[in-house]
Formats: sequence, C-alpha cells, structure tokens
Amino acid sequence: MIIEQALLQVKAGQSDQFVAAMEKAKPLIAAQPGFQSIEVRASLDGPDQYLLLVGWDSVESHRDGFRKSPEYAQWRALLHDFYDPMPSVTYFGETIFS
Repeated sequence: MIIEQALLQVKAGQSDQFVAAMEKAKPLIAAQPGFQSIEVRASLDGPDQYLLLVGWDSVESHRDGFRKSPEYAQWRALLHDFYDPMPSVTYFGETIFS
C-alpha cells in the first residue's frame, strides 16, 4: 500500500462547507479500484488546515485511475474551489517501522 498525502489549506471561514463537501465526495473516491482508505484530519495549529491521507494499492491507482476517471471531475468540482493555494500531492511507500 502507498499513501497519498496532501496538506489542504481551505479558504478562511469555509471549513464547515469544506467538511460537508468532503462527506459528499468520499463515496466518489472510495469506489475507485485500488482505493484502500481515506483520512482527513483538522490541524491543531491553525484554522482551516487539513491533512488528507489516502491509502492506495499503487501510485497508478490514484494517478492513472482515479485522476482520469469521471468521478475525479466530480471530486474536483466539489472540493477544489475551497483550496488556496492548490495543494500538492506526495506519495509515501512502505512502512519502515511502526
């Protein structure tokens, strides 16, 4: 399993709407081949900041599967207007230790 990680900075004052939109968007990503898990955590250090962690079978499941799917267009329409700046995605591989 790989982890997709993104730090999401939501526009000031739009956190409640973002959380509601994320709840609507979750089934879109969860139905994708290769999807394993999703976690969104609110920052304790600043308002309107979230950590997105998505587990995938492979980088290709996300990049070549979900991002090229019709569901991604819906995901983007629901969520991308909340971000400022647009987040970048980083992929992490196997667990070294836990």
